[in-house]
Amino acid sequence: MRCAPPHSFIPLAEPRRTTIRRTQRVAVYGTLKRGRSNSRVLQGSRFIGTDTLPDLALYHLGAYPGAVEERSFSVHVEVYAVTEPTLEALDELEDFFPERPGTSLYIRRTMDTRHGPAWVYIYNRPVKTIQRLNSGRW
Repeated sequence: MRCAPPHSFIPLAEPRRTTIRRTQRVAVYGTLKRGRSNSRVLQGSRFIGTDTLPDLALYHLGAYPGAVEERSFSVHVEVYAVTEPTLEALDELEDFFPERPGTSLYIRRTMDTRHGPAWVYIYNRPVKTIQRLNSGRW
C-alpha cells in the first residue's frame, strides 16, 4: 500500500453552493407602477402582468394614492415577482412595520390576482373625507 507523503495536501471537492432566491408576488397601483416616481424600487424585479382588483377602492392622497378594502369598479394593478430584500424595501417605502401594523401607514395583505396570490399595500388610515378615484387608476 502506498501512502502519500506526510506533508502532501489532497484537496477535497468543495460542495456546490447554490443560492436560492425565493420570490413573492406584489401587486402595485400607484407610484410603484412602471414609469412612476418610485418604480426604481422594483428595478430588477420581474414584471408578471396586469390585473384589476374589484375588492379594492382607490383614494387620492395627494402625492400618492391609497387603496382600501371595499368594493369598487376595480383598482388597476401591475404584478411583479420580488425578492425578500425588495419586499423589505417596499415595506420601508410604504411605512409598513410588521411588528406593529396598527401604527403603519400601509399594511400588507395577500389578495388573489389572475397571476396568483400577491401582496398588496392597503392604506391604514380613515378615508371618509378623501376623494375616491372611481376610475381605479391614479
